[in-house]
Amino acid sequence: MFRHGTDQLLSRAWFIDPGETQANVATTKHTEGKEPWNGEYYVSFGGDCTWEDARAHGFISAGGGAWYTQTLKALSPGDRVWVKIPGKGYVGVGRVTESVQSLSEFKLDDVPCLDVLKTAERLRDRAADPELIEAFVRVEWLDTVPENKAFNEVGLFGNQNTVCQPTAPKWRHTVERLKTFFKKWE
Repeated sequence: MFRHGTDQLLSRAWFIDPGETQANVATTKHTEGKEPWNGEYYVSFGGDCTWEDARAHGFISAGGGAWYTQTLKALSPGDRVWVKIPGKGYVGVGRVTESVQSLSEFKLDDVPCLDVLKTAERLRDRAADPELIEAFVRVEWLDTVPENKAFNEVGLFGNQNTVCQPTAPKWRHTVERLKTFFKKWE
């Protein structure tokens, strides 16, 4: 904090790219006071694609800046993801089948995704800006529910990152609860 006359000023300097920092936070392994990571990923779904499209076409996505898209790079084929829509609840569990792809690369049944998705116009508007462009990860859904049937209860894990590797005890509890709701999780 600095003073300039009667004004107080707050300054902040970034020595590491904020996107890189976010990815580091999302992929942090076991630390003191936390549990070992169980190998299952948390995904926060929201933004320019609808859950209805994601569910029908087998993907998760993020856009709007590196802060949101960077953590998608943590996912690899074979990883299990538990997907939550903030404010609604958990809507699905799936296995990653392909690594992250940009909007221009991502196809649905050999057709560019912009020819298929309901929010294509909004995605097209952001496509010109490399910072805001949507990124996609293809997923084979094991079990999903519509957004209006999302599973939510007090005490379940939530996080602001698009993707993270939780090590909090709350994550173990959450996965145990989710496995009772999503019966086809394996």
